Amino acid sequence: MQVILLERVENLGQMGDVVAVRSGYARNFLLPRQKALRATKDNISFFDGKKKELEAQNLKRREEAEKISGKVAGLKVALIRQASEAGQLYGSVTSRDIADAVSAKGFKIDRNQIVMDRAYKLLGLYPVKIFLHPEVSVDVTINIARSEEEAKLQEERGEALIMKDERTLRAEERAAEAAASLEAQEAAAAVKAAAAAETEGEAEAEAKTDEAAA
Repeated sequence: MQVILLERVENLGQMGDVVAVRSGYARNFLLPRQKALRATKDNISFFDGKKKELEAQNLKRREEAEKISGKVAGLKVALIRQASEAGQLYGSVTSRDIADAVSAKGFKIDRNQIVMDRAYKLLGLYPVKIFLHPEVSVDVTINIARSEEEAKLQEERGEALIMKDERTLRAEERAAEAAASLEAQEAAAAVKAAAAAETEGEAEAEAKTDEAAA
C-alpha cells in the first residue's frame, strides 16, 4: 500500500514522504494512529495544502519534546514483580507498565511511545527507548525487582541481584545430580569390592579349615 507520512516514522521516512508499506502495517498502525494517509490523489492534494500548517505544528511539538528530553533522559523507574529464586518473572512487563511508571514520575507518556525491543522475563536493569516526539527519543532505565528494597540494591550495584538464569541453574543442577550419581556409583562399587573381599576371605578360611581337617 502507498501512504503519505504525516510525521517522521523511524526506518520508514520523513513527513511528506510517499512510501510503500504492507497493508496490515498501514491499517493496524500508521492509519489509525494518524501517522499517515493513503496516498490517493485527494489525500496528496490535502497534504500539499496543509503542509505548512503541519510542519509548524510538528516544529512546536518537537521543541516541547526537546525541552523535557533532558529531564526524562537517564530516568530510572522501578517495576515490582513476583519472580522465582532464579529471577524468572511470573508475570510480564508491558509497554503500558513502563509508561505508567514514567508518568508516575511526572512525565506524561503513552504506551505507544515505548519501544519494546525484547520481552523482559528476568529481574534486572534494562535500557528502554521512549519517543517523546517522532524526531526526539530518550533512554530510560527500568529496574525490575521483587521489592522496593531490592530495586534500591540493584540500582546501587548497577546489576541484578540474581545474575543466573534458569538455563544456568538447570545446568548446575544436572552437574550436581551427575556428581551425586557418581558418588553413589563409587560408594556402591566400594561396598561391592568390600563384599567380594569378605567373601574371598571366608573362602580362604574355609579352604584352610578343610586342609587342616584332611
